[in-house]
Amino acid sequence: MVSIVIPTFNSSETLVSCLRSIKSQTYTNIEIIVVDKYSQDDTVQIAKKFHARVLLLASERSSARNLGAKEARGAFIYFVDSDTELTPRVIEECINVCLQKDVDAVIIPELSMGKGFLAECRKIEKETHLGHKFSEAPRFFRREAFHSIGGFDEHLVIGEDFDLGRRVEKAGYIIGRVEAEIKHHVEELSMKKIVLKAYFYGKTLISYVSKNPSLAMKTSCPIRYLRKPQLLRKHPIYFTGLIVIKLFEYIAYLTGVFASLL
Repeated sequence: MVSIVIPTFNSSETLVSCLRSIKSQTYTNIEIIVVDKYSQDDTVQIAKKFHARVLLLASERSSARNLGAKEARGAFIYFVDSDTELTPRVIEECINVCLQKDVDAVIIPELSMGKGFLAECRKIEKETHLGHKFSEAPRFFRREAFHSIGGFDEHLVIGEDFDLGRRVEKAGYIIGRVEAEIKHHVEELSMKKIVLKAYFYGKTLISYVSKNPSLAMKTSCPIRYLRKPQLLRKHPIYFTGLIVIKLFEYIAYLTGVFASLL
Protein backbone atom coordinates (compact mmCIF):
# COMPACT_ATOMS: atom_id res chain seq x y z
CA MET A 1 0.00 0.00 0.00
CA VAL A 2 0.99 3.60 -0.64
CA SER A 3 -0.13 6.14 1.95
CA ILE A 4 -0.66 9.61 0.48
CA VAL A 5 -0.39 12.42 3.03
CA ILE A 6 -1.86 15.82 2.14
CA PRO A 7 -1.58 18.84 4.49
CA THR A 8 -4.45 21.29 3.92
CA PHE A 9 -5.67 24.69 5.03
CA ASN A 10 -8.60 26.33 3.26
CA SER A 11 -7.74 24.23 0.21
CA SER A 12 -11.19 23.71 -1.27
CA GLU A 13 -10.37 25.44 -4.58
CA THR A 14 -7.61 22.98 -5.49
CA LEU A 15 -8.27 19.87 -3.43
CA VAL A 16 -10.89 18.37 -5.74
CA SER A 17 -8.54 18.18 -8.74
CA CYS A 18 -5.78 16.87 -6.50
CA LEU A 19 -7.93 14.04 -5.11
CA ARG A 20 -9.38 13.22 -8.53
CA SER A 21 -5.89 12.80 -9.92
CA ILE A 22 -5.06 10.44 -7.06
CA LYS A 23 -8.20 8.39 -7.69
CA SER A 24 -7.24 8.21 -11.39
CA GLN A 25 -3.85 6.63 -10.76
CA THR A 26 -2.94 3.43 -12.59
CA TYR A 27 -1.72 2.08 -9.24
CA THR A 28 -4.74 1.75 -6.97
CA ASN A 29 -3.54 0.20 -3.70
CA ILE A 30 -3.52 3.51 -1.85
CA GLU A 31 -4.91 5.27 1.18
CA ILE A 32 -5.39 9.04 1.46
CA ILE A 33 -4.69 10.92 4.69
CA VAL A 34 -5.61 14.59 4.84
CA VAL A 35 -4.12 16.54 7.75
CA ASP A 36 -6.14 19.74 8.01
CA LYS A 37 -5.28 22.92 9.88
CA TYR A 38 -8.89 23.59 10.94
CA SER A 39 -9.98 25.01 7.59
CA GLN A 40 -12.89 27.45 7.46
CA ASP A 41 -14.04 26.36 4.00
CA ASP A 42 -15.22 23.00 2.60
CA THR A 43 -11.82 21.31 2.68
CA VAL A 44 -12.76 18.63 5.22
CA GLN A 45 -16.07 17.84 3.52
CA ILE A 46 -14.32 17.45 0.17
CA ALA A 47 -11.71 15.13 1.69
CA LYS A 48 -14.39 12.94 3.24
CA LYS A 49 -16.31 12.82 -0.05
CA PHE A 50 -13.23 11.18 -1.59
CA HIS A 51 -13.03 8.75 1.36
CA ALA A 52 -9.87 10.23 2.81
CA ARG A 53 -9.01 9.86 6.46
CA VAL A 54 -9.05 13.34 7.99
CA LEU A 55 -6.82 14.37 10.89
CA LEU A 56 -6.93 17.82 12.48
CA LEU A 57 -3.79 19.63 13.61
CA ALA A 58 -3.20 23.34 14.19
CA SER A 59 0.41 23.41 13.05
CA GLU A 60 2.70 24.01 10.08
CA ARG A 61 3.14 21.52 7.23
CA SER A 62 6.18 19.67 8.65
CA SER A 63 4.22 18.68 11.74
CA ALA A 64 1.18 17.85 9.59
CA ARG A 65 3.24 15.59 7.33
CA ASN A 66 4.83 13.82 10.28
CA LEU A 67 1.43 13.19 11.85
CA GLY A 68 0.11 11.79 8.59
CA ALA A 69 3.19 9.56 8.25
CA LYS A 70 2.76 8.33 11.82
CA GLU A 71 -0.83 7.30 11.07
CA ALA A 72 0.02 5.82 7.66
CA ARG A 73 -0.45 2.10 7.11
CA GLY A 74 1.36 1.81 3.79
CA ALA A 75 4.81 0.42 3.05
CA PHE A 76 5.42 3.63 1.11
CA ILE A 77 4.55 7.23 2.00
CA TYR A 78 3.96 9.92 -0.60
CA PHE A 79 3.67 13.57 0.46
CA VAL A 80 1.40 15.56 -1.83
CA ASP A 81 0.49 19.26 -1.69
CA SER A 82 -3.18 20.11 -2.01
CA ASP A 83 -2.56 22.43 -5.00
CA THR A 84 -0.88 19.75 -7.11
CA GLU A 85 -2.28 17.30 -9.64
CA LEU A 86 -0.70 13.93 -10.36
CA THR A 87 -0.35 12.61 -13.88
CA PRO A 88 -1.81 9.06 -14.07
CA ARG A 89 1.38 6.98 -13.76
CA VAL A 90 3.16 8.83 -10.97
CA ILE A 91 2.60 6.29 -8.19
CA GLU A 92 3.11 3.29 -10.48
CA GLU A 93 6.46 4.64 -11.63
CA CYS A 94 7.52 5.40 -8.05
CA ILE A 95 6.67 1.86 -6.96
CA ASN A 96 8.51 0.39 -9.95
CA VAL A 97 11.71 2.36 -9.39
CA CYS A 98 11.71 1.49 -5.69
CA LEU A 99 11.21 -2.23 -6.24
CA GLN A 100 13.22 -2.73 -9.42
CA LYS A 101 16.18 -0.49 -8.56
CA ASP A 102 16.10 -0.82 -4.76
CA VAL A 103 15.49 2.91 -4.34
CA ASP A 104 14.42 4.34 -0.95
CA ALA A 105 13.17 7.81 -1.94
CA VAL A 106 11.96 9.27 -5.21
CA ILE A 107 12.11 12.71 -6.81
CA ILE A 108 9.11 13.53 -9.00
CA PRO A 109 9.52 16.38 -11.52
CA GLU A 110 7.12 19.26 -11.03
CA LEU A 111 5.62 21.60 -13.60
CA SER A 112 3.93 24.91 -12.83
CA MET A 113 0.44 25.57 -14.18
CA GLY A 114 -1.46 28.86 -14.15
CA LYS A 115 -2.76 31.80 -16.13
CA GLY A 116 -1.36 35.28 -16.49
CA PHE A 117 2.07 36.85 -16.87
CA LEU A 118 3.31 36.05 -13.36
CA ALA A 119 2.21 32.42 -13.70
CA GLU A 120 4.14 32.14 -16.97
CA CYS A 121 7.22 33.47 -15.17
CA ARG A 122 6.76 30.80 -12.49
CA LYS A 123 6.65 28.15 -15.22
CA ILE A 124 10.09 29.29 -16.35
CA GLU A 125 11.31 29.05 -12.74
CA LYS A 126 10.16 25.42 -12.48
CA GLU A 127 11.92 24.61 -15.74
CA THR A 128 15.21 25.91 -14.34
CA HIS A 129 14.79 23.48 -11.42
CA LEU A 130 14.21 20.30 -13.39
CA GLY A 131 16.99 17.77 -12.96
CA HIS A 132 19.06 19.86 -10.55
CA LYS A 133 20.08 18.26 -7.26
CA PHE A 134 19.60 21.33 -5.09
CA SER A 135 16.33 22.44 -6.68
CA GLU A 136 14.32 19.23 -6.30
CA ALA A 137 13.58 17.16 -3.21
CA PRO A 138 12.19 13.61 -2.82
CA ARG A 139 8.48 13.28 -2.02
CA PHE A 140 7.97 9.50 -2.13
CA PHE A 141 9.64 7.31 0.54
CA ARG A 142 9.90 3.80 1.82
CA ARG A 143 8.22 3.92 5.20
CA GLU A 144 11.22 2.60 7.14
CA ALA A 145 13.61 5.07 5.48
CA PHE A 146 11.42 8.06 6.34
CA HIS A 147 10.90 7.08 9.97
CA SER A 148 14.50 6.00 10.56
CA ILE A 149 15.76 9.56 10.03
CA GLY A 150 13.04 11.14 12.17
CA GLY A 151 10.82 12.56 9.44
CA PHE A 152 10.56 16.27 8.73
CA ASP A 153 12.27 18.73 11.08
CA GLU A 154 9.30 20.45 12.71
CA HIS A 155 11.41 23.49 13.60
CA LEU A 156 11.72 24.35 9.91
CA VAL A 157 9.03 26.19 7.95
CA ILE A 158 11.14 26.74 4.83
CA GLY A 159 13.66 24.30 3.37
CA GLU A 160 12.26 21.36 5.32
CA ASP A 161 12.00 19.22 2.18
CA PHE A 162 15.62 19.88 1.16
CA ASP A 163 16.76 19.21 4.73
CA LEU A 164 14.92 15.88 4.68
CA GLY A 165 16.44 14.92 1.34
CA ARG A 166 19.93 15.70 2.62
CA ARG A 167 19.41 13.55 5.73
CA VAL A 168 18.05 10.68 3.61
CA GLU A 169 21.19 10.82 1.48
CA LYS A 170 23.57 11.12 4.45
CA ALA A 171 21.94 8.08 6.06
CA GLY A 172 22.99 6.03 3.05
CA TYR A 173 19.60 5.66 1.42
CA ILE A 174 19.30 5.75 -2.36
CA ILE A 175 17.31 8.54 -4.04
CA GLY A 176 15.86 7.85 -7.47
CA ARG A 177 13.82 9.75 -10.00
CA VAL A 178 10.83 9.09 -12.26
CA GLU A 179 9.70 10.59 -15.55
CA ALA A 180 6.01 11.00 -14.62
CA GLU A 181 5.24 14.57 -13.54
CA ILE A 182 3.10 16.41 -11.07
CA LYS A 183 1.46 19.71 -11.92
CA HIS A 184 1.55 22.57 -9.44
CA HIS A 185 -1.47 24.82 -9.90
CA VAL A 186 -0.39 28.27 -8.77
CA GLU A 187 -3.04 30.54 -7.29
CA GLU A 188 -3.99 33.82 -8.93
CA LEU A 189 -0.70 35.63 -8.46
CA SER A 190 0.04 39.23 -7.64
CA MET A 191 3.30 40.87 -6.64
CA LYS A 192 1.75 41.69 -3.27
CA LYS A 193 1.01 38.01 -2.56
CA ILE A 194 4.47 36.98 -3.73
CA VAL A 195 6.21 39.55 -1.51
CA LEU A 196 4.08 38.81 1.57
CA LYS A 197 4.71 35.07 1.23
CA ALA A 198 8.46 35.62 0.90
CA TYR A 199 8.41 37.95 3.92
CA PHE A 200 6.65 35.25 5.98
CA TYR A 201 9.21 32.64 5.00
CA GLY A 202 12.02 35.11 5.59
CA LYS A 203 11.00 35.39 9.25
CA THR A 204 11.70 31.65 9.62
CA LEU A 205 14.74 31.47 7.33
CA ILE A 206 17.32 31.76 10.12
CA SER A 207 16.43 28.30 11.47
CA TYR A 208 17.11 26.74 8.07
CA VAL A 209 20.35 28.66 7.50
CA SER A 210 21.59 27.89 11.03
CA LYS A 211 21.03 24.17 10.60
CA ASN A 212 22.21 23.85 6.99
CA PRO A 213 24.29 26.90 5.96
CA SER A 214 25.87 25.18 2.95
CA LEU A 215 22.59 23.58 1.84
CA ALA A 216 20.70 26.85 2.29
CA MET A 217 23.19 28.63 0.06
CA LYS A 218 22.96 25.96 -2.65
CA THR A 219 19.15 25.89 -2.63
CA SER A 220 18.77 29.69 -2.52
CA CYS A 221 21.63 31.00 -4.65
CA PRO A 222 20.19 33.23 -7.42
CA ILE A 223 22.86 32.06 -9.88
CA ARG A 224 20.96 28.78 -10.26
CA TYR A 225 18.36 30.58 -12.39
CA LEU A 226 21.01 31.11 -15.04
CA ARG A 227 21.75 27.40 -15.48
CA LYS A 228 19.58 27.14 -18.58
CA PRO A 229 20.37 30.13 -20.81
CA GLN A 230 18.27 28.58 -23.57
CA LEU A 231 15.19 29.61 -21.58
CA LEU A 232 16.30 33.23 -21.82
CA ARG A 233 16.62 32.90 -25.58
CA LYS A 234 13.29 31.07 -25.91
CA HIS A 235 11.23 33.17 -23.48
CA PRO A 236 13.08 36.50 -23.02
CA ILE A 237 10.08 38.44 -21.66
CA TYR A 238 8.98 35.79 -19.14
CA PHE A 239 12.57 35.11 -18.11
CA THR A 240 13.12 38.82 -17.48
CA GLY A 241 9.88 38.86 -15.48
CA LEU A 242 11.19 35.96 -13.41
CA ILE A 243 14.37 37.87 -12.58
CA VAL A 244 12.28 40.83 -11.41
CA ILE A 245 10.08 38.55 -9.28
CA LYS A 246 13.11 36.92 -7.67
CA LEU A 247 14.62 40.33 -6.94
CA PHE A 248 11.51 41.38 -5.03
CA GLU A 249 11.38 37.98 -3.33
CA TYR A 250 14.97 38.20 -2.10
CA ILE A 251 14.35 41.69 -0.75
CA ALA A 252 11.24 40.40 1.06
CA TYR A 253 13.20 37.41 2.44
CA LEU A 254 15.88 39.71 3.82
CA THR A 255 13.27 42.04 5.28
CA GLY A 256 11.69 39.06 7.02
CA VAL A 257 15.08 37.99 8.38
CA PHE A 258 15.72 41.45 9.81
CA ALA A 259 12.22 41.56 11.28
CA SER A 260 12.78 38.23 13.05
CA LEU A 261 16.13 39.47 14.44
CA LEU A 262 14.57 42.66 15.75
